[in-house]
Amino acid sequence: MPLVNLNDHEMYYEVHGRGEPVLCMGGWGTYCHGGTANLARGLTDRYQVVIFDYRGIGDSTDDASVPATMAMHASDAIALLDHLGLTRVHLVGLVGIGACVCQEIAMRRPDLARSMLNMGAWARVDDFLRDQLEMFRWIHRDAGFLAFQLAVCLLSFTPEYYNENRARLLGPQGGWRELNGRYPAHSRLIDACVSYDAVDRLHAVRCPTLIIHAALDQVTSPRTTAVIERAIPGAESITWADVAHVVAGKEQKVRFANTLFDWLSSH
Repeated sequence: MPLVNLNDHEMYYEVHGRGEPVLCMGGWGTYCHGGTANLARGLTDRYQVVIFDYRGIGDSTDDASVPATMAMHASDAIALLDHLGLTRVHLVGLVGIGACVCQEIAMRRPDLARSMLNMGAWARVDDFLRDQLEMFRWIHRDAGFLAFQLAVCLLSFTPEYYNENRARLLGPQGGWRELNGRYPAHSRLIDACVSYDAVDRLHAVRCPTLIIHAALDQVTSPRTTAVIERAIPGAESITWADVAHVVAGKEQKVRFANTLFDWLSSH
């Protein structure tokens, strides 16, 4: 799949499927390089799905002299959509930074945003979230990737799912493996996260928006996602009482896929 020079860096991206365009962005990782299995099952059979590596992740390069902000990541995504000649794109952002980038795109380029789905997100970092994000930075820097991986897994999954899947969640091939050996890139992603504050600008979002509140989320609980719902005019929401930061397990994944397909097909 191609590399393209956008905003003075090399971006790796992939396009899968045919149909209405959907831009999918997740957390501190990538859906590329075989990661499409982590997308909603069947999404690439029904839609044209665009995914890419954030700066410093996968095969995308980075320039450490450029301040890492959510606006920078949104500018990269916008440049990619323009490069591909896409308009009226469904924006799907999950597990933190991806949702925030979607918000920024919808505010900056309303012409690109056909609809938006946010889950595991925030629009302003409170002290609790800021300290969690900084804790992840310190653990990765001072204790290494595996210690960071353990900490983030403990906070991202329900105890039941963690206990049943611990062996495959942890280790070099486990969760968040894209950050293994890439502390500088991880730290810059955290820079973008902790500096993000869009509450007073979200009124500019004009596309239909669905916010999914995950009641068991220990990172971005309804404490943070409700702020987004209140700030975006006409935003809709649903609350899942049994879901943590990451949608995990067959039943939850099927529920998410059905919700996503219902949302996309109606917009």
